[in-house]
Amino acid sequence: MSLNLNDQDKATLRTAAYGAVTLLSAADAAGSPHRVATHGSIALASATGPVGHVLAEKSKIKDLNGKSVAEIADHALPALTEAMSLLKKQDPAEADNFRSIVLVAVEAATQAHKGQPSPTLADMTRKITEALDAA
Repeated sequence: MSLNLNDQDKATLRTAAYGAVTLLSAADAAGSPHRVATHGSIALASATGPVGHVLAEKSKIKDLNGKSVAEIADHALPALTEAMSLLKKQDPAEADNFRSIVLVAVEAATQAHKGQPSPTLADMTRKITEALDAA
């Protein structure tokens, strides 16, 4: 089965995936937010399959420039759940691929932090995983 995604669907996938990395970066403000963002973004840029093509498209991602972690979360977490619902309806295998892509990016981002991830990063990882699994 192939994906039939309109521009809004693609924007939702990009907001969800890059929003997860943005959340981790914002939550690590006292640590290495640039390193977290870089490692997570590289992981997303390395994605394959139909979802990888969507994530590789060059376009502005709206609603990820919040003034607080809470503002970013208000957009990114629901987008994760919406993206999973959208993909599950069209192609469950691509939904699994998307979930894996996001979790690899989360892992790459949190491993950019020297030592174990802070409690804040661990909690944000839990919230991201819950949003992916809520669909």
